[in-house]
Amino acid sequence: MSNILNTIAEYTAERYKKITALKPLEIIKKEALSLPAGNFEFEKALKKEELSFICEVKKASPSKGIIAKDFPYLKIALEYEKAGASCISCLTEPKWFLGSDEYLKEISQKVSIPVLRKDFTISEYQIYESKLLGASAVLLICALLDEKTIEKYIKICDSLGISALVEAHNEAEIKSAVSAGARIIGVNNRNLKDFSVDVNNSSKYRKLIPENVIFVSESGISSHRDIEALAENKTDAVLIGETLMKAEDKSKMLAELKYGCSGKTKIKFCGLRRAQDIDYANRLMPDFIGFILSPGYRRSIDEKTAAALKERLAKGIKTVGVFVNDDISKINYFAESGIIDLVQLHGDESPSCCEKINVPVIKAFKCNEEISQKIKEYDTAFFLFDSGTGSGKAFDWKNIPKTNKPFFLAGGISEQNAAAAVKNIRPYAVDISTSVETNGFKDYYKMKKLTEMIRYE
Repeated sequence: MSNILNTIAEYTAERYKKITALKPLEIIKKEALSLPAGNFEFEKALKKEELSFICEVKKASPSKGIIAKDFPYLKIALEYEKAGASCISCLTEPKWFLGSDEYLKEISQKVSIPVLRKDFTISEYQIYESKLLGASAVLLICALLDEKTIEKYIKICDSLGISALVEAHNEAEIKSAVSAGARIIGVNNRNLKDFSVDVNNSSKYRKLIPENVIFVSESGISSHRDIEALAENKTDAVLIGETLMKAEDKSKMLAELKYGCSGKTKIKFCGLRRAQDIDYANRLMPDFIGFILSPGYRRSIDEKTAAALKERLAKGIKTVGVFVNDDISKINYFAESGIIDLVQLHGDESPSCCEKINVPVIKAFKCNEEISQKIKEYDTAFFLFDSGTGSGKAFDWKNIPKTNKPFFLAGGISEQNAAAAVKNIRPYAVDISTSVETNGFKDYYKMKKLTEMIRYE
C-alpha cells in the first residue's frame, strides 16, 4: 500500500484551496475569534483518575472501506454520550472517511460532552474553522507537521480555548510533540503510512511522554484485555473507532470494553428517599428504583413522600415497594394507588401471602444451605438473593441456588465486584444501595459509575 497519509494530505490541500477562495483566512479567523473562548473542555474531560474513552463517529476508512452503511451519526453520538463516553471524535474528511463538517456541527450542538474534530490539519484555517463548527479539540499529526508548525498551531488553539490532540507514531515524532508543548499526545497504533495495526505500539512509547502530559492510545483497540493492558501502562485515555462503529449495540460494546461484561443485566437502585435521588435516577435511567415502605429502617419513607417521588420519576423506570412482614392490605393499597409497580418482600412472608398481592412480587431470600428447598414453595415473578435483610454485605455466590426463575442479586454489589457479578452469575438484575452512597445518602457519581459498568438493555 502506498503512503496513504501523503495522498490524503495532498487532497486536503487541494480541497482547502477551493474553500479559502470562497472565504479567505482573514474572515474565518475574525469570525472564530469573535466567539467566546472555550474552556479547554476536551483536555479537562480526559484528566480523570480512571481511563477515559474517546468514542469515534466514522462511516468509512481507507483500509476498511465502508464501515457503517447505515450511518445515523447523531444517534450514534448520543448513544456514546449516554453509555458513558468522556468525549466524541468526529471524522470530517470527506473522500476516504466519508466525513462531513455538518456531522461535527450537528453533533456538537446536541451532545454535552466535548467533540474532537478528526481531520488532516495542514493549515491554520482548519483550526479556526473547527472552532466555528463547535469542536472542542482538533487533531494535529506529527507526520504532516514540523515541530515549529505544531507549536504555532497549539498557540492558535490556546487563543480559541480549544485543545490540540497531537498524534505521533514513533520516538522522533513523540519528541517533536513534547518539544512543541503538546499537553495531549496520542500515540497511534495504526501506521498511517500503510495503515497496519500494532495495538502494543503506544505502550512501548509511554515512558517518553511526561507525566503531566495526557497520554492517549489510538486505534486497534478491540477488547477489554487491550483496555486492561493500557490502563496498567498508565494510559490516560483511549480513542476507539472501528470496534464501536461495527457493534450493533454500541452501549453494550462500550460496557464490554470498559468492564468486560455483556451489559445484559438490569439495574435496581434501592432506598431512594430524596428528590435529588430521583433526579439522579432520571439522568441514569435504571430499570427499577426501590422505596423502603416498612417503617423503622434508615431509608424508610412514608406514603406522602413516596407519592411525591413517584410523580417526579421519569417514565420507563419501574418502582418497587420494599416491605418486611407488613399487612397485605397495606401492600395492596400502595400497589393499587399507582405508587409502586412491583412488591419486594424481605420478611417471612408465606407462599400464600405472596399470592394475595396484586402486582408482581420479588421474594427475597437469605442464601444458606436451606435455600434450594425453600424456593420451590414459592411461585413469585422473581426471586432476590441476599446475605440478609438489606445487609449491604456480599456473600459467597456459590450458595446461589439453581433456578429457572429470573432473580435479583443483592448484597454488597459494588465497583469491585459488579463486573464479575454480571459476567459470571448472569442475574436478571442487580439490587444496589449502600455501595452508591456517601455519608448515608445516594451519590450520583457512584451511581453513574456502576450504571456504566453494568449496562442495562
